[in-house]
Amino acid sequence: MALVNGICHDKIPFMTMKTTIDRAGRLVLPKPLRDNLQLEPGDWLSVDSNENEIVIRPLRGEVPLQKKRGIWTFGSGEPLSLEQVNQTAKQIRRERDLDILGHRGAQTSRRGKKAKLS
Repeated sequence: MALVNGICHDKIPFMTMKTTIDRAGRLVLPKPLRDNLQLEPGDWLSVDSNENEIVIRPLRGEVPLQKKRGIWTFGSGEPLSLEQVNQTAKQIRRERDLDILGHRGAQTSRRGKKAKLS
């Protein structure tokens, strides 16, 4: 790993660029920097600050929610069994049906009153 003036120049050359923050607090990373770091829309970044310095680092392989082949996936570390997937889908469908019928769960409606299930 080559260090020059305390800067690692092993894989990515040191880049200094200027950018601005818009009214919504957003910041645009210049395209050459995004390309160099292979950043794509939806990538997660770590933002650290101290006194008058902000450090932004890409998070790779550390975030449980990732986009794979155009689909957002959640990596829990262990694969789910078919039974777990079926039970979860059944529960979500039931909650959705109850919500459509105006019954939020079996406990309360949207107005916070007890729901009557028929």
